[in-house]
Formats: sequence, structure tokens, C-alpha cells
Amino acid sequence: MSRQLWTFPGGLHLADHKAISNGVAIESLPIPAQLVLPLHQHIGTEAKPIVQVGERVLKGQMIAQADGYVSAPVHAPTSGTISAIEEQPVPHPSGLSAPCIVIDTDGQDEWCEREPVDNYTGMDPSHLRNIVRDAGIVGLGGAGFPAFIKLNPGPRTVVDTLILNGAECEPYITCDDRLMREQPETVIEGARIMRHALQAKHCVIGIEDNKPEAATALREALQHMGISDIEVVTVPTLYPTGGEKQLIKVLTGKEVPAQGLPIDIGIVCHNVSTAASIYKAVQQGEPLITRVVTVTGKGIAQPRNVEALLGTPMAQLIEHCGGKTAQAGRLLMGGPLMGFTLNSEALPVIKTTNCLLALGQDELAEQSTTMPCIRCGECARVCPVLLLPQQLYWHARAKNFDKTQDYNLFDCIECGCCAYVCPSNLPLVQYYRYAKTEIWSQEREKKKSDLARQRHDFRQERQAKEKAEREERMRKKKAALQKNKKSGGADDAKKAAIKAAMERAKAKREQAKPQNTENLTEEQQRKINEVDARRAKVAQQDSSEDKSPAGKPDDAG
Repeated sequence: MSRQLWTFPGGLHLADHKAISNGVAIESLPIPAQLVLPLHQHIGTEAKPIVQVGERVLKGQMIAQADGYVSAPVHAPTSGTISAIEEQPVPHPSGLSAPCIVIDTDGQDEWCEREPVDNYTGMDPSHLRNIVRDAGIVGLGGAGFPAFIKLNPGPRTVVDTLILNGAECEPYITCDDRLMREQPETVIEGARIMRHALQAKHCVIGIEDNKPEAATALREALQHMGISDIEVVTVPTLYPTGGEKQLIKVLTGKEVPAQGLPIDIGIVCHNVSTAASIYKAVQQGEPLITRVVTVTGKGIAQPRNVEALLGTPMAQLIEHCGGKTAQAGRLLMGGPLMGFTLNSEALPVIKTTNCLLALGQDELAEQSTTMPCIRCGECARVCPVLLLPQQLYWHARAKNFDKTQDYNLFDCIECGCCAYVCPSNLPLVQYYRYAKTEIWSQEREKKKSDLARQRHDFRQERQAKEKAEREERMRKKKAALQKNKKSGGADDAKKAAIKAAMERAKAKREQAKPQNTENLTEEQQRKINEVDARRAKVAQQDSSEDKSPAGKPDDAG
């Protein structure tokens, strides 16, 4: 029986350009001479280095640990020596540099000790989540959110459905397609591990109907493995069906609340590549150190999918695919709608690098001059989240960030549908990203200010408390003194103090007296007698001088 499907508003029917790269099997790249590993390859706080320059590391060894809850560690993709921990250019829309660990590889590809799990079904779900976290696995569909967090529904939340996202709706990208075709068992086993961690009742794998080979491979693998409780569902091809909320709506008919999460309606959604990585982490003991990348576009001589070590220079991927063609234009990381332009081919592959797209000159959208908004309403028509992109644009441009939030800015999934259809060529998504960044920045500053104010108030309260306690002690001391004075207790205390001082002085004098004066030798007794004689003589002389007339000189002359 076929599953009932639903639709979401808006969306675009686009030429998928997937046949360019999905006809060739995934190829593994050789180990490069040097790997550059950014410490920030995910949503959240960047990882913290735990290695030193000059240290030799092994393949799979953790070289940077998670720094906070929303963070993910980084591992060495192969063996080699840490040659630098410094700022390096990284693939990011800003084009800026960020802290990185640089490894000079040794070609030995020597693994560290691995700890695969034989029977994960007998393991507590929290232990499974810790394995996933320590493996540094993040969402490989593009967002890069730490995977272990989405595997933790909380003690009071029941997960009804786990959805594996194999839609891969953006044009040109085919890495998930090839992975599902070539490694369906890996994807399925990863889904079963995640289902156990979530204790989910149902599991569904959603695939757009332009990937029939992938759907067939998964169904055949399920039949061969004797698994009947995981369902593979093909959905109509419509951009952005691969959006988390959109795929949930298509498969279940449920809508994620505004500014809410899928877990709020008992659903968790993961990417199929993330599932494969979780299988490797749990049952093979391998952290996330490689990923499949689509290298495509008319600017690439031989488009295909390659499996590359994280940190590999993108130029090496392009070279492996025959290099660039004469008509190559811009190079993007990601698809043509949600990707961003790269300013160098030397940038490293990171965990969220799902595609390198070298568009040909004829594939590039005309860089026409931005024109004023004509209020045509096309942006609102295609918005899959039922927002009002035009209003968001005006308020973001005016830096009226409160208003952008009134129009549900953070429900925007940045799919780019609005900018794609805009006849005025307005960079709408860039404005939305700018507004989000500014709001996040203001929130951080507000938190800092609130914390500083709390610290100031606490300090003021502490000082006032200490002053009150000090004044209370002085008051009690003064009252005690007055009470003693009235009862004569002060004189008694003074006399007791004098007596104690005299006793201490007497004790000191007793201690100063010669000790052990008995059983002396003849020589010791003789020396003592001589000293006593000298003292007596001196005392006699002093006595004679005291008896002479006072003030009378001995010789008047």
C-alpha cells in the first residue's frame, strides 16, 4: 500500500542537472601532502585543539575536542605531523580566515586504536549518543548541526517517526544519490542505530522521484537484509523538498510550528549521509574524517563524485576530475541557490562541503544591475514557508530588526526561491542572512550586558551585606565593653591580662637559667669559680666607688 503524500506551498520546478555527475561511481582521492582542518566546521562553538605543533598524530585520533554542548570534535584524517595551529583561509561566505590545525601527512595512513561496538541494541541510547558525539559527526546535508543533539529527544519526549532525508533537491548535487546507490546497507544500518538511540516507532526514507536507482537500491537492500519496518518513499521532485520542514510536511502532513523544531511534533529528521557516518562510527569505530563531494558544473572537465579526506585542498578534487574547462566561471561550495562563492581553490574540504560547483559562463545568471522592487509578489508566491519576503527585505534593509522578527524572519530557510524569481535581481537572501546575524549579535551583547549587570548587582549586595555584618559586630563589641565597664568586669579583665603577662615573663626567666649544673667536671667547676671570683671583685670595686664623697675629685690639682 502506497503512503499518502501531501504538498507544501510555493517551491520551484528547476532543471536538476544531476545527470552530469551521477553516472560515474564514487572515486577515492589519494592522500594529499598537507591537510588544513578548520576548528569550526559545524554550527555552534569551534573545537579546542588538544595537540601541539611537532606532535605526530594517527588516523582517527582526536586533535581538537568539543568546547561546549553545541560543538563537535575534529579528528586527524590520516597520520602525520602537526606543522601549525594558526589562522588559515576557510570556506565561508565572509571569505575570512579562521583557526586551523595543519597536518603534514606521512603517507603511512596509520590508524589509532579503534573501538567498534558489536551489539549496539544492548547499549543504552545515551552511550550511543556519546559515541556519535566523540566521532565528530554533524549533519552532512549542509547545515552541519551536531548529530548527537538531534539524537537526544529528552526523557519526556516520545519520537514517533525518524525521517532520513534523501531528497537532495538542489540542482547539480548528487553525492547522496551515489551513496544510496552504492552503499544502501550502510545507510540502512545507520538508520537502525539512530532509531534505537531515539526509540522511534517508525522510520521513513524520503527520496525525490528523480533518483529511481537510489530508491530501488535501498528497497532491494531492505529485502535482502530481511528488514520490513523501514519504509522507502519517493516524493515528487520540487525544490526545496529537501528542506527539513518541507519533507516532513510531504511525508506526514504535519507542520512544524513557527520557530519550532520537528521534535515538537514527535519527528526527527537526519540526512542519509549522516546515517552512513553514524554506522561507521558505531560499528567500525571510525570518526568523521572523510565525505563524498560532488564536483560538477560545465566548468569541470569530468564531473563526478569523489570521497575526500577532510582538509584536502579543493584544487586537488578539481584536478582529479580533469581540471577546469575553458568556460569555467565562478566556483561555489554547495548548489546554485544555497551555495556561496569561493575566492580560492586552495580552500580545504570541510564537513559541510557537499558540492563544488564550477558554473560555465552560460550557466551564470546575468549579473544585471539591481533594480528597485516592483512589488510583483513573485517572491511571496514561491516561498515554501508562507513568509512575506518583500516586507522582510524592506525591514532588513532599514535595519528595523524588530520588525523582521514580527514577520517571522527566523522561519526563513534561506532556500533562495525568492531571489531566483525576483525580476529586480534583489539579493534577498543576503539581506535575510545579514538581519539574522545582526539579531544574533545583539542578543549576544544583551546577554553580556545582563551578565555584567547581574555581577554588579551581586557585588553591591555582597558589599552591603558585609557592611551590615561589620556594623553588627562593632555594635555587639561596644555593648559588651559597656556591660563590662558597668559591672567592673573591665578592671578584672585588665588585672587578669597583667597577671598572665607576669607569669609569661617569669616562665621566660626560668627558661633562661643555666641548666644541668650538677655532676660538673673539675675543669667546668674551676671555670665557674673563676667567673664568680671576677664578678665578686667587680662588685667590690663598684661598692668602694659608691662610698667616695659625691662630686669630690681624687686630685684637686
